[in-house]
Amino acid sequence: MINRRLLRIKLLQAFYAYTKRDNDSISYAEKELLHSIEKSFDLYYLLLLLLVDIIDYAGTRIELARQKKIPTQTDLNPNTRFIDIWFVKELRDHSIFKREVRNRSLSWSNSPELIKTLFLEIKESKAYNEFMSLEKSNLQSDKKLLVSIFTEIIAPSNDLCQILEDQSIYWNDDSAFIVSRILKDIKKSNQGNLSTAEAGMVFKEKDDEFYVKNLFRKAILHQEQYKGLIEKYAKNWDVERIALMDVLIMELALTEIVEFSNIPVKVSLNEYIEISKTYCSKNSPNFINGILDKIIDQLKKDGKVVKEGKGLIGELPT
Repeated sequence: MINRRLLRIKLLQAFYAYTKRDNDSISYAEKELLHSIEKSFDLYYLLLLLLVDIIDYAGTRIELARQKKIPTQTDLNPNTRFIDIWFVKELRDHSIFKREVRNRSLSWSNSPELIKTLFLEIKESKAYNEFMSLEKSNLQSDKKLLVSIFTEIIAPSNDLCQILEDQSIYWNDDSAFIVSRILKDIKKSNQGNLSTAEAGMVFKEKDDEFYVKNLFRKAILHQEQYKGLIEKYAKNWDVERIALMDVLIMELALTEIVEFSNIPVKVSLNEYIEISKTYCSKNSPNFINGILDKIIDQLKKDGKVVKEGKGLIGELPT
């Protein structure tokens, strides 16, 4: 379920924490890393549950209006198109969704004001009003509204951001990735065929768990070796004065390039440079790219970068 970009970010965060805390064992640090990945999966289901709760709240408002002492015709004959969206109706009864929400003890019961606020924002939105005024809704109109709700209302919500930050330190950087995953699942789902994160699998591919554990351990074990290479090729730079995050990104990149023969060099290089654009200074991407290019060239000459299968993509024939 979690893609390699987010896994690399999780690795970087755990590597940084391990480096800053001198007394951590590798096994403890690895446990923390896997826990942070698991928490990302919690967020996936928590945000889906938020959608369900918003629509349940809308349904409750309709029922309360019907029970007025003097209800209007609109109260008695409401437009139920929003609460009847197929995706949410199927999600609510989906066995995997119910199991994961229960097993992970997920709930929005302590955030009724957030549910109300988000619903009112949705109700005032252009997308909602266009949806409710359609002569007849269909699969595509339902999906279009849900995508709009997540991208324009849920994801940018400051109130939601604060609540998530209070609940887990691991969710600060996860929201954009998780929302992106939810949008993909909405778009590829059909009535009677709901997609929810590969039946509860945390890792997207079978070898992702091996990738995470192996890369993390090897980066720690070879940290001094790669730090020495960085120092050698960072001419006119005092390595001790280079930002720690820059160094850690380069160490992770070098570990991945050397240890994983099935990952193309360009993929590893591009991924870590992209990550540096978020976690480092504005000059870091060019600096990191320049240093890594020199080191990788030397490692190739020394026969330490050996690629096979998919890892050969982009490599020039020798």
